[in-house]
Amino acid sequence: MQFHRGRLIDHVHLRAKDVQASKRFYRAVFDSLGLRGIVQEGEGWFQADELYVDKADGAVSRVDLAVQAADRDVVHAFHKAALGAGGRDNGGPGERAYHPGYYGAFAFDPDGNNIEAVCHGPAQRSAASVVVTPKG
Repeated sequence: MQFHRGRLIDHVHLRAKDVQASKRFYRAVFDSLGLRGIVQEGEGWFQADELYVDKADGAVSRVDLAVQAADRDVVHAFHKAALGAGGRDNGGPGERAYHPGYYGAFAFDPDGNNIEAVCHGPAQRSAASVVVTPKG
């Protein structure tokens, strides 16, 4: 069985009620995943990799966003960081029946989006990341 990731999603745009609360939450979550320093910010917005968050001018987003974790220990660190940064528990670390080896944890961010860290078990990747270099 193979899983192909990183080919479908270009970006995720969340609309937050409180951008600062969301930034604290996501910074803690990303730090727990070993992704320190990826948050860039401006007036009323921040982004990290393909995630962009800004102030909602009406309804906030309601999405399910899953991030990749290197192993089960990172899934546990994610869950602890998410709850410590104002998130609400939506399912502690553990195996799920989605497919063999699926190990995840879930938390709601400050606006109620379901955020998940998942490890698919031991695997060999063809590359650590996709490198995109714009032309022109």
